[in-house]
Amino acid sequence: MTPETVFNREQPQTALSARISSLALASIPQKTQHLLFRMFADPYLLEKDDCGSLVAQLRACVTQFPEVSELRVLLGMALCVNFEPQAAIEELRESVRLAPNSFIAQLKMGELWMRLRVIDKAEEHTRLAALLSQSLAQSELARRQAAFLRALRQNGIVRGGYKTPGQWMARQVRRLWTRNPREVSTALDVS
Repeated sequence: MTPETVFNREQPQTALSARISSLALASIPQKTQHLLFRMFADPYLLEKDDCGSLVAQLRACVTQFPEVSELRVLLGMALCVNFEPQAAIEELRESVRLAPNSFIAQLKMGELWMRLRVIDKAEEHTRLAALLSQSLAQSELARRQAAFLRALRQNGIVRGGYKTPGQWMARQVRRLWTRNPREVSTALDVS
């Protein structure tokens, strides 16, 4: 998705106003708000049960207000903390689809791809977030994320995409052939 398509796209759901988004965010139960606050303060403070509870409560909010992008961003972040990356990708992807002009949706989608080391996708979403930033704080967040992505690319920490089992096996065989013969014999010796 290019910046031109993001900025020029007609929003089919212009009726979804800031009031509905505010109402949806205000409808988050107090217990869930407390867990979100703890997650934002330090995700490592949440126990496994708390993470599961937070995800379940946010799923209920998303079910109640499925068209509110911000709720999906919160759910995606909670899913990341709960170590459910595939579900987080789906929620953040839907959030970006619902609100392609949302700074936070683009930034968090870029952050998730960055953490998964899919640098090309991370750079695309981070760049869009930088273009969508409306304050110095947002610009700084996008700038820092972009700088981190450049450092990952410079250091060669890039996941080249998902491999098929055949490609993985070929890589393992190549690694065995290039090892020192003494290492291979000890690695294959099971006795």
